[in-house]
Amino acid sequence: MADMGAFRDAVSRWAAGGPGGPASDQARQLGLRTAVLLEGLSDLAAVEALAARRGRDLAAEGVCVVAMGGAMSVGRYAGLLGPPGLGLRLGGLCDAGEQSFYDRGWKRARVPHRGFFVCVADLEDELIRALGTAQVEEIIRAEGDLRAWQTFLRQPAHHGRPRQKQLRRFLGTKKGRKIRYGRLLVESLDPEQVPTPLDDLLTSL
Repeated sequence: MADMGAFRDAVSRWAAGGPGGPASDQARQLGLRTAVLLEGLSDLAAVEALAARRGRDLAAEGVCVVAMGGAMSVGRYAGLLGPPGLGLRLGGLCDAGEQSFYDRGWKRARVPHRGFFVCVADLEDELIRALGTAQVEEIIRAEGDLRAWQTFLRQPAHHGRPRQKQLRRFLGTKKGRKIRYGRLLVESLDPEQVPTPLDDLLTSL
């Protein structure tokens, strides 16, 4: 029996030039109807965390959330998973600076220009602004990363920068940290604090 992790692996191999048969077979077994194309694993962690908070099982709903490893891959993934390939409905979330890749990817997949939502800078920036810098720093303390955060702040390159930008940079300084905090920040949001792009994406699925 196929599972979502196996399907994602099959799609990654397909996008890298491997055969598409395994992904196609697993999509049918899973009853997939929608693929959500995200830039990276931290975005995936945030989307899945918000879905869980809202009591939604995306896999059971036929929705697969895919981390592509960068927005430049969206044309390839949209072509494989959208109407030209598996025929799935497409959704997505991207950074404002990467919107042009999504525009071209949607055009390549021959789908209407809708279904993907744009973050002002990136999703981490949206989450930090939603929570406020003081609450994000409290989460960092609770997670045992206070010493690393203080060391980061002492580095001359970060002196004088706005706190929000310092926090955003800190989350990306260690492998796996953005993924972990993508989930943690979403779990700390009050319902009314959910950033609009993330909220709109979940509502659209």
